[in-house]
Amino acid sequence: MKTDRDPLKVVLADDHPVFLGGLRSLVQSDPMFEIATECLDGRAALRAIQALNPELAILDLAMPSLNGIEVLAAMDTSRVRTRVIVLTASADDHQIAEAVELGAYGFMLKDTAADTLIECMRAVSMGNRWLPVELVESAIKRVQNHLSLVEKAASVLTARENEIVRLVAEGQSNREIGRQMGITEGTVKIHLHNVYQKLGVNNRTALTAWALNFRNASRTET
Repeated sequence: MKTDRDPLKVVLADDHPVFLGGLRSLVQSDPMFEIATECLDGRAALRAIQALNPELAILDLAMPSLNGIEVLAAMDTSRVRTRVIVLTASADDHQIAEAVELGAYGFMLKDTAADTLIECMRAVSMGNRWLPVELVESAIKRVQNHLSLVEKAASVLTARENEIVRLVAEGQSNREIGRQMGITEGTVKIHLHNVYQKLGVNNRTALTAWALNFRNASRTET
């Protein structure tokens, strides 16, 4: 029977053996923790978590088979108690936001100081979240802004207006747009005026910048 004095079991997962070795040495330096197993890919990490039900799992974000976020998504939280800390060399805003949404207790960059990781593990083992404001909060805000951009375009622009925006972003002139869409150059100007009004922009350059941001937001949304 496990007692309060027993070390907490930890599953380590990273596809880089050198980094995994460093992680092993770090965790072994603290008697509060005990390594249950080490994994070189996400699928092995998921099997280990399901079989061993450790208190903690430290997962690399980018792993073969399953990445850290896919392991989080596949975990059956009703059957395992494992709290996950995600480690990564780099992550985009949507990966950070998704990891948090899926229940990651900690999120850290790999260049963080070693003693900070131990501090994170201790905090997470006590049920606290370790989600640095400068990393996580700003990412979530940017994701929300992107989603608002997608929603705005979907709600205010017609299909024809969206097509004109796309062609403007490709650098086509009003005459070229009219020829391609089978409408007059004057009609294109009228549509553009309406688009400017709806989106709060006042020229083609600003509209092109808006279109590029919208394209990026749409890709990450899907």
